[in-house]
Amino acid sequence: MPAAPSHPPRPTIGLNLAAGGPLGAIYEVGALCALEEALQGIDFTDLDVYVGVSAGGFISAALANKISPGEMYEIFITNSSDSIPFEPDQFLRPAYREYFRRLAAIPELLFDAFWEFVTRPREVGLTGAFMQLSHAIPTGMFDNGEIDRFLTRVFTSGGRTNDFRALKNKLYIVATDLDTGRSVKFGGRGHDHVAISKAVQASSALPGLFPPVEIDGDHFVDGALKKTLHTSISLDEDADLVICINPIVPFDARLAPRGQPGTRDKLMRGGLPVVLSQTFRSIIHSRMRVGMQRYANSYEGADVVLFEPSHGDEEIFFSNVFSYSDRENMCEHAYQHTRADLRKRADELEPLLARHGISLDRAGLEEERYLSQKAHRRYTRKQLERPQHSTPIDKLYNTLGELERWLHARGE
Repeated sequence: MPAAPSHPPRPTIGLNLAAGGPLGAIYEVGALCALEEALQGIDFTDLDVYVGVSAGGFISAALANKISPGEMYEIFITNSSDSIPFEPDQFLRPAYREYFRRLAAIPELLFDAFWEFVTRPREVGLTGAFMQLSHAIPTGMFDNGEIDRFLTRVFTSGGRTNDFRALKNKLYIVATDLDTGRSVKFGGRGHDHVAISKAVQASSALPGLFPPVEIDGDHFVDGALKKTLHTSISLDEDADLVICINPIVPFDARLAPRGQPGTRDKLMRGGLPVVLSQTFRSIIHSRMRVGMQRYANSYEGADVVLFEPSHGDEEIFFSNVFSYSDRENMCEHAYQHTRADLRKRADELEPLLARHGISLDRAGLEEERYLSQKAHRRYTRKQLERPQHSTPIDKLYNTLGELERWLHARGE
């Protein structure tokens, strides 16, 4: 009797979504809508592993709960969902409880400062003694408790779950333990009893904007403090293919559209907030690129595909990372640029994706499609596929990538 034909094992696919504040979440929704359309043979609500950091945790938790990119567009971008009402202002309410708690501590802090100065004037000094008052500064401006409350409502209705252990597929939300500086993988062993909504709240607690989140007696802040994407989590789950979306990249004025006056000195004219934004973006992006190179050498046979904005994308860089305004245009921007990226990289991506049973809908990518008809006039093929000038570091990364692929092809 002939043996039954054997079928190749189904590839394990992971999705890693990086941080980026509200803007990052909006960008990820737009990029996912483009990927969902263009990649055939993959269901973004039924992947094997989801890993989310900060804003990416918000989106990955929704996907793991079977909320599709298209549904997220209706819920979070256009507010057209009847089942899940969403008001972005609810996430930007002042942290009154934190303010009052710190204010209540001022009398005791004043007494301690006065006592320190009286009893040890030479050792402490007046300035040193009254540094005690810095303890009265709130640890965050906004109340992130609404993230937990909103997601609890969403994940405990419509057949969804707020329990990591009840999910069909693996979900990991990464936060940073404030007291130890170590990354904690909620959804992993020892941390899977925590509610998904609470884990997302902890992962998105960016210091200065949101207070640390207490879980089981420990305090947690934004998961991006240690790593940008935490791709190794998916790779350690034996993922054959990991799709990564990183919405935050540093700006390179040399890649911006030519003919626009003032582009070169825009960063200086933007003052401290823009300089800090560029610094923050550069640090997390360079860290991510180094990690990507290490993964390529450490996890043989696994493929990692990264999608992110262009380094010359002024609209992304000069948008307020923590703003919910103009969501529809920003999401459309991400959708169109991801489609353009897929067209540019089609020859590279097609054989890679085919190894994992995924095909690229080239014909669909050539069509004119829009998430929002209101925004379609802003985008033309010429704008989106303008030739880009690579920076020296980009050229180095590309050369190393080509060398690695050549060695892999030769079996070395």
